[in-house]
Amino acid sequence: MLHHIELWVPDLRRAVESWGWLLERLGHTPYQDWPDGRSWRLGETYLVVEQSPALTRAKHDRLLPGLNHLAFHVPSRPALDTLVADAPEHGWSLLFPDRHPFAGGPEHCAAYLENADGFEVELVAT
Repeated sequence: MLHHIELWVPDLRRAVESWGWLLERLGHTPYQDWPDGRSWRLGETYLVVEQSPALTRAKHDRLLPGLNHLAFHVPSRPALDTLVADAPEHGWSLLFPDRHPFAGGPEHCAAYLENADGFEVELVAT
């Protein structure tokens, strides 16, 4: 089982707005809070966003080696549609809108969102 994921972000306030909204909508609860970071927990796993002074780049590039995206379960197609509709108010934009919600193929119902810092999430309707 995954213990935690830590994402270094260039702007903590912006990250808390986008990641906090999404994670809480997906059932995570606030877990830790310190001047340079926040975390949200679901079960034994938690996700951290931190604005580290050691950060060497201003934006994440999912096309470089490293993290491409995180994928999360969404309980239904209506729940997915609601998340997609609300996402822009929280800093997320829909990727591949011309193929949504089947950008991953005809049998894969999902939304691909990117936030202002270049992080991508895949929300998979089950």
